[in-house]
Amino acid sequence: MSLATELLERPYLYIKGARVPAASGRPAIEVDDPSTGGRLGAVADAGVADAIRAVDAAADALPAWSATSPRERAEILRECFVVLMRNKETLAELMASENGKTLTDARGEVDYAAEFFRWFSEEAVRIGGDLRRAPSGANQILVWSQPIGVSLLITPWNFPAAMATRKLAPALAAGCTTVLKPSELTPLTAYYVAELLAEAGVPPGVVNVITSSENPVIVREMLHDPRVRKLSFTGSTAVGRALLVQAADQIVSCSMELGGNAPFIILPDADIPAAIDGLMVAKMRNGGQACTAANRVYVHADVHQRVVAELARRMGDLVVGDSRVSDATCGPVISAAARDRILGLIDDAVRRGARVVTGGHAVDRPGYFIEPTVVDAVPEDSELFRTEIFGPVAAVAPFTDVDQVVAAANDTPYGLAAYVYTGDLRAGLAIAERVEAGMVAINRGLLSDPAAPFGGVKQSGLGREGAHHGIEEFLETKYVAVSW
Repeated sequence: MSLATELLERPYLYIKGARVPAASGRPAIEVDDPSTGGRLGAVADAGVADAIRAVDAAADALPAWSATSPRERAEILRECFVVLMRNKETLAELMASENGKTLTDARGEVDYAAEFFRWFSEEAVRIGGDLRRAPSGANQILVWSQPIGVSLLITPWNFPAAMATRKLAPALAAGCTTVLKPSELTPLTAYYVAELLAEAGVPPGVVNVITSSENPVIVREMLHDPRVRKLSFTGSTAVGRALLVQAADQIVSCSMELGGNAPFIILPDADIPAAIDGLMVAKMRNGGQACTAANRVYVHADVHQRVVAELARRMGDLVVGDSRVSDATCGPVISAAARDRILGLIDDAVRRGARVVTGGHAVDRPGYFIEPTVVDAVPEDSELFRTEIFGPVAAVAPFTDVDQVVAAANDTPYGLAAYVYTGDLRAGLAIAERVEAGMVAINRGLLSDPAAPFGGVKQSGLGREGAHHGIEEFLETKYVAVSW
């Protein structure tokens, strides 16, 4: 029996290592299959009492988990990696079902998601400290790093496994306990991951999972519980801004991975076939539904027509459909509302003078499909360039001057990722230094790596995930003055 079937028959929350019904008494939250538009499963609908019950479980588990040795935590996290990889195909099929991503993308996400546990199993035993003599000679300065405490983790729908593990792994490595609240659009993966972590040896109460139709209400209550000391959120800038306001009341430490509007810059000396390959990865990974997706493609006028023609050919060759039953290479977007919003962005750009080169329409079949689309000559003031597309649409504009394109790339409140293709590494590094982004890929279409710091500047977020920076987000620094 699949997890989706189990949840359909008896929706539950996951608290203190057990499947428990919601106390709210509300009907279950139904989960759709974006590839068919039909019902896939259902999850329990938590109320405030359920949320506080999850916080209770995390708080009860905190003393014992934070007291475990770094080596013991590391061994459990390493086993989490092993268990996730052992269940790779089941997890990939579940994500393909509730998210709509292709099985190829889903399998890649499992690899990425599991790697966070392997990486942070190694970081758990390297939590730093310091001992030095005060300059005055009066005492010794002893510095400890201690777990910050109960952590609320809120994740989006587009990478339901990786966004969870990118937070869970460093939190557990640091000795924190957690309440994970996944998106109600793709919650099944989070429940499955939690049970796999229990199989790997994570004690009851260290990872708790709840879902709710009243997210603002239950999150507000948890953020006002004095036992919750950390909020790690991935989602829209608008929601992140509201959460920061709520977190201020209890001075809760916040990590925020928010919206993006990534420029993809192709200089005239770039290897064009390699640039197209990189653009297809940066644009079409997860069907374009990624915060790091190439959102604005700036191509030098000398190679503009060549790039647009080849990009249109590559996008037109993609097979749209359900990869679980076909050889599809482009799945649906997450919902009917998302599909309609993206089509509206294309229409707005065309009204402002842009030209659809290929695609541009919904696909006439069940599910939430859009033709892979290339839109050329997109004006800077169009919504297609001003907001996250989050779909299989490449928006292109030509440029002639490097200073002009850097200014255009920076003309956004966001600053998560940027991409540069050039045959001159010095020129690429110069642009990377000037562009306002937390991450820049030069001659690469993929930049995410558990060993690298992931995060943005400006309104794209606060803090970093991954690398050694990721575990620091879940640690407090304590200074002890010692004389001997």
